[in-house]
Amino acid sequence: MDESRQRQSADRGSGSADPQIIQCYSHGRVVQMPSLRGRSQDLRDRLLKHIASRAFEPGRAYNEQEINAALMPVFDDYVALRRYLVESRHLIRDQAGREYRLPVPA
Repeated sequence: MDESRQRQSADRGSGSADPQIIQCYSHGRVVQMPSLRGRSQDLRDRLLKHIASRAFEPGRAYNEQEINAALMPVFDDYVALRRYLVESRHLIRDQAGREYRLPVPA
């Protein structure tokens, strides 16, 4: 087995070294979205940040169709995932709701 295949198998296709994030993935797709309650809230925030940083480029504007196309391969309910990213401020939507961007780092 070559090195990239071993890495993908070890991280379940998540591209993460965080064992808790890896547990949310199977074959490169999120199969378990952590809850907003208790200790899971921190994991959910880390997972959403991870997804946003892998799916989108800093400084680039995306329309809704591009956002959907990037999220479809990641999670079955890509519309909910888009909403989670916006609500958590890991993706910023403009006032008109037509353009999305990664937040500018502080």
